[in-house]
Amino acid sequence: MKATVTITSRGVITLPAKLRQSMGLKADDHLIAETTPDGLLLRPAVTLPVEMYTPERVQEFDTAEAELAAVLAAKAPGVKRAAKAARK
Repeated sequence: MKATVTITSRGVITLPAKLRQSMGLKADDHLIAETTPDGLLLRPAVTLPVEMYTPERVQEFDTAEAELAAVLAAKAPGVKRAAKAARK
């Protein structure tokens, strides 16, 4: 699909509704604009949420890792025997 768009004095481009619908674009979606030998290419950008870890959240991770280490340590004697038997 092709469409003619106009750039405002502020650099704003409005994509026609049919074009947005055909591409599945909606308000607040991000696009990557890049130049190519054929002209200007607009394509959807993938954005992922980022979690900023607070000290409390880091402590949750540390606690969970310590609990996992304790569980693994409790199971370790049986694991070591099985590994020795497999090597023989």
